[in-house]
Amino acid sequence: MSTAYKNRIQEFKSALAEDTINLTALRELSFSGIPHEEGIRSLCWKILLNYLPLDQTLWESFLKKQREVYSQFLREMIIQPGIAKANLGLSRADVTLEDHPLNPNPDSRWNTYFKDNEILLQIDKDVRRLYPDMAFFQRPTEYPCQLILDPQNDYETLRRRVEQTTLKAQTVNRNRSGVTNVSSPGKALNLYPSNEYEVLPNGSEAHWEVVERILFIYAKLNPGIAYVQGMNEIVGPIYYTFATDPSSQWKEHAEADTFFCFTNLMSENRDNFIKSLDDSQCGITCKMESVYSMLKEKDLELFLKLEEQNIKPQYFTFRWLTLLLSQEFLLPDVIRIWDTLFSDKDRFHFLLLVCCAMLM
Repeated sequence: MSTAYKNRIQEFKSALAEDTINLTALRELSFSGIPHEEGIRSLCWKILLNYLPLDQTLWESFLKKQREVYSQFLREMIIQPGIAKANLGLSRADVTLEDHPLNPNPDSRWNTYFKDNEILLQIDKDVRRLYPDMAFFQRPTEYPCQLILDPQNDYETLRRRVEQTTLKAQTVNRNRSGVTNVSSPGKALNLYPSNEYEVLPNGSEAHWEVVERILFIYAKLNPGIAYVQGMNEIVGPIYYTFATDPSSQWKEHAEADTFFCFTNLMSENRDNFIKSLDDSQCGITCKMESVYSMLKEKDLELFLKLEEQNIKPQYFTFRWLTLLLSQEFLLPDVIRIWDTLFSDKDRFHFLLLVCCAMLM
C-alpha cells in the first residue's frame, strides 16, 4: 500500500471521526473514489445515500430504530402471511363462499397471495442470476436472518412459496415401440430457475435469498411500482458492499441497511421504472435524449455520425441510465463508479456525463 493511499485512508478516517459529518467535505473526498479498507466505503455510502444522519451521536438510536422497523416489515409481510397461508385450507372455514382461491375480489386474501406470488417468481428468477460470474451471491451468509429461520415459526417461507408455485409440468410422449417417456420440458428449457442452484440446508440461506427478501418487501411497500426487472442489479452492489464490511456489527445488519439505502436511491431513480412516465419531463425518454443533446455539445462529429446511421439513444442508453451502468462493467468497477455517482449532489446529471464520455 503506497504512502499516498495510506494518507487518503487517514483523510477519510478524520472526516468520519467528526461529531457532525461535514457532508460537502466528504463528497469532495469521495468523488475520487472511496477506500474499501476498514469498512470506509460501506460507511460513506450510508451517509451519501442519506441513510445515516450527519450527527454521529444519533447513529446508535437511529440504527436500532430502523432495524426494528425492518424486522416489523418481515413479520407483517412475510411471516404473518406465511402463517396464514400455512393454515389456509386446513379447515373448511378457510374456504368460504365469501373468500376462496377463485375469488376475483381485490380484497380477497387469496387474491393478494396469488398476486404477490407473481411478483415473487419474477424477483426469484432475477436474483438467482445476479452476478453469475461471482460465487458470492450463491454462498451462505454468515448472518442468516434468525427471525425468518426461527424453527418456532411454522410458516410458508419465500423459498417454499417459490418451490410450491412453480408448476412441475410434464410431457408424455410415446415412441414407435410403444414405450412411454415422461419428460419435464421446463427443465430442458430452463424455465424453472429454482433448479439452477442447490438449495442450502435449513438454518442457512444464500446471499441471493437475502436480496430476494429485500426486493419483495420493497415491492409490497411500493405497490405503485412494485418490482421491475433490473432493480436486482441496483440492490446487488449495495448489498455486496455492506455484506463484505470487515466489521461484524455492520455486516450483521447488512440486510436492513441495504433495504433503506436502496429505498432512498430508488426514491430518486424510480421514475425511470414507471412506464406511464416514460414520455414525461421526468421520464426515461427525456433523459435518454439529454445524453444526445450533451453529446452534440461535446462532440458534434460523433453526434452527426450516430444521427446519420440512425442509431437512436434508446438502443443503449435505456439500460445505462435505469441500471446506473451496473451491467456495463465488472462489479469492482461498478462500485468505483458509484463512489463518484453517490458523492455528486446532482448525481443523475453526472450519470449523463459518464454516458456521454463512454460514447466518445
